[in-house]
Amino acid sequence: MSDYILVLDEGTTSTRAMLFASDGVLVASAQKPLTQHYPQSGWVEHDPREIWDKTLACAQNVVPKAGGAASIACIGITNQRETVVAWDRQTGEPLTNAIVWQDRRTEPFCAELREGGHEAGVQERTGLLLDPYFSGTKMRWMLDNVPEVRAAADKGTLAFGTVESWLVFKLTGGAAHVTDASNASRTLLMGLEDAQFDEGLCDLFGVARAALPGVVDMAGPLAMTAPELFGRSIPITGLAGDQQAATIGQGCLAPGQTKATYGTGAFVLTCQGSRIPRSKNRLLGTVLTQIDGARTYAIEGSVFVAGSLVQWLRDSLGIVEVASETEALARSIPDSGGVVIVPALSGLGAPHWQAEARGVIAGLSFASGKAQLARAALEAMAHQTHDLAAAYTADGAPWQTLRIDGGMSANDWMAQDLADMLGIPVERPGFVETTALGAAMLAAAGAGLYPDLASACQTMRGRLATFEPAMAADVRAARLAAWKKALSAA
Repeated sequence: MSDYILVLDEGTTSTRAMLFASDGVLVASAQKPLTQHYPQSGWVEHDPREIWDKTLACAQNVVPKAGGAASIACIGITNQRETVVAWDRQTGEPLTNAIVWQDRRTEPFCAELREGGHEAGVQERTGLLLDPYFSGTKMRWMLDNVPEVRAAADKGTLAFGTVESWLVFKLTGGAAHVTDASNASRTLLMGLEDAQFDEGLCDLFGVARAALPGVVDMAGPLAMTAPELFGRSIPITGLAGDQQAATIGQGCLAPGQTKATYGTGAFVLTCQGSRIPRSKNRLLGTVLTQIDGARTYAIEGSVFVAGSLVQWLRDSLGIVEVASETEALARSIPDSGGVVIVPALSGLGAPHWQAEARGVIAGLSFASGKAQLARAALEAMAHQTHDLAAAYTADGAPWQTLRIDGGMSANDWMAQDLADMLGIPVERPGFVETTALGAAMLAAAGAGLYPDLASACQTMRGRLATFEPAMAADVRAARLAAWKKALSAA
């Protein structure tokens, strides 16, 4: 048997299948877009059937490029976290559209719990805050508002899961209903010290424990695909939420090492080792790895809008035809001309956590054009990241270096702006799709291609580029002052 690794990378806007060699080199890939559904303001949905159909099509596209299923040693899956799918265990069919992580419809329920005095206890148990971002409140909303979901719960056939759970269920022909510890830690339904979902938390959120998957390790012999899908059964040996996978792909396995992924949103994780994080500055505690039952943890800061801001400039305003044009536009002018964008199009995430906040474009004049807007959009990435850096420092976890990845990190101007505004070196790997690479590392370690995850990281991680800070302190201070003024209006 060969040692190719098949990774299924389930993003927010697309699904991909990527074929890696055991040394981390990408051999082949296939990608299909996912339809975004916006039924109401603040609501975001996906069709679970579309997720499955396109995932399978992408996988079946790349398997022959390995020489067939016999040449694939294992499968790793990484996914958009917090997105909830509800399906019927007996039919294997979804009961309603998936509620996406960006969705804000459960804010009234979160406010009710906060007003009831539950947030401090929930944060102490789970490391999370009471925000619509997380999975548990989405499950409760489905139970309360979708008759098919409630009927399945009453019959005992309801299955809830995040996207990796849905895919494992479909890949195994319904034989496995599991979630990995990293995704489970994002639900509000599992304590950071718990092995499985907690009955007390499930009762608080009104979610039936029987509908939830079993919590498993992130690497190891987790499940087997149904043989008819690829011509033979392939072991699934790696599962991880996308941000944990990216942290692993960046090699951030030692306490203090920090990565930031700039995709649809922006997500910063700092490894804490075996120490359970307790933030006092509205950052999150989350499971980073669980292998052989042993966990490591991370402090996380989540920004809801990053690449999706550039997508909005492209698709809604027509300022650019392709996202990469923003770099040339930013370089074409000496500054943004006073334009500041606060990209709170889905509320504000860490460290502000204001679900009701909305986006602001400040400082417009007749001199403002598409170059100023494009540059302000890129500058907003550094401004939001600077807010996170200040919260991490206040929590006693200052950054020495920031390792960046994700689609937006390929923009050299933005990478340099991050270094300038943070005042620390920024590292970027030659292969920026570290989410998929981290899933490949987990799967490779889980399949025994490497003796452990650290060995997989050491071998599979590629070359680096480094951006050193070069901005004058007064320029940085002026930018931050303008950002804070605009932020107060959001």
